[in-house]
Amino acid sequence: MNLLRHPELLDQIAAAHALGTLRGGARRRFEGMARENPAVRSRALLWQETFAAFTELQPEHLPSPLVWQRIENLLPTLRRPAAAPMPVQGDLLSGLRRALGWWRGAALAGGLAAAVAVVAGIRLDQQLGQQYMALSEAKQQGAQLTAQLAAQPRIEYVAVLQDDKQAGSVLVTFDPAKRVLTLKRVGDYQVGDDKSLELWALPPGQAPRSLGVMGQGATARLTAAEAEVAPSPALAISLEPRGGAPRGGGPTGPIVFKGALLKTDT
Repeated sequence: MNLLRHPELLDQIAAAHALGTLRGGARRRFEGMARENPAVRSRALLWQETFAAFTELQPEHLPSPLVWQRIENLLPTLRRPAAAPMPVQGDLLSGLRRALGWWRGAALAGGLAAAVAVVAGIRLDQQLGQQYMALSEAKQQGAQLTAQLAAQPRIEYVAVLQDDKQAGSVLVTFDPAKRVLTLKRVGDYQVGDDKSLELWALPPGQAPRSLGVMGQGATARLTAAEAEVAPSPALAISLEPRGGAPRGGGPTGPIVFKGALLKTDT
């Protein structure tokens, strides 16, 4: 499997390698890939530095003063002369009691160390969880931004259709990727209830081609392919009976708006 095509899996494996939970053949294979591939090696080093930084953030935990006092009290009992006489039964029992006390102190110190390790592990898990949440939020924000950018129209053609007095009346934009023609009325031209405005492409040397009928609102969106729009140097809008001109024919009413179709730089 090519890990570079699966960045989330690459991050998980690199984190497991840095944490030490990736073992055996899987660890050796990952280290071999890291030696050969700079991208894999950079992810491994990044996670190693991330976990190393956690240790610097951990506060110091000192054992209780009682633990050190108990150790100091027990040290004299461990210093026995090399040629000490054989202890009698009472001395033997006393030594056992002292040894028992020493082991209890050692057990207490070990328990304290284990507790410190557990607390440190819990805090590390919390920090890892917070970092994972931050990464998840960043990915979600990136996905939302990508979706927003994809939803934005990519205008490649524009036309300002004017009336017979050269007054701009309809703004036309075309997004060929989404196959959407958007028409916005900017004038005060009124259409009767029994009439409709129809958009036409005017290809050179050919009959006008209908691109759709506008509704009664200030904005209309029509569907068209780039091949239907791009070859035409101009667009026109005619006043037709309600529902538009009969199919297969050209405009039946007067041309009320007309303008050149221009391609943008994008």
